[in-house]
Amino acid sequence: MNKLMKKRLKAMAIDLAISTGVTVILDPLLRNKVKNKAAYDVIVPTAVFWGLEYAQLLARGQTVGHKAAGIIIDTTDGSAISSEQIIKRILHRDSISTFSYLKDRGKYEFYEGTKLPHDLYADTVVKEYLKE
Repeated sequence: MNKLMKKRLKAMAIDLAISTGVTVILDPLLRNKVKNKAAYDVIVPTAVFWGLEYAQLLARGQTVGHKAAGIIIDTTDGSAISSEQIIKRILHRDSISTFSYLKDRGKYEFYEGTKLPHDLYADTVVKEYLKE
């Protein structure tokens, strides 16, 4: 596994920990609002994770985990990342991206971790940056 891919995994782990903490804090407020326990256990954590990621990417182009890992999400043409790209990236990553990657893993090794299926779909790229 190359260096950039390790940074991507580190960023995802940090973001997941933060999202879990926020979900735990919100739990007492939301527990009684959602009647279906199974829906609550799946929808609320997912919505919190996606919402935090969306807001951070839209505001800064990176999440807290990305910043800690030293990576940033950018567009392939260098313009600011759009709401549409963020949504496409998140939905693709959490649905069919894994299957696309496993189906043709060699194709993505060419990009050395800068692009995975969801990056190609959303026209984004992951870059390393110097931490301040």
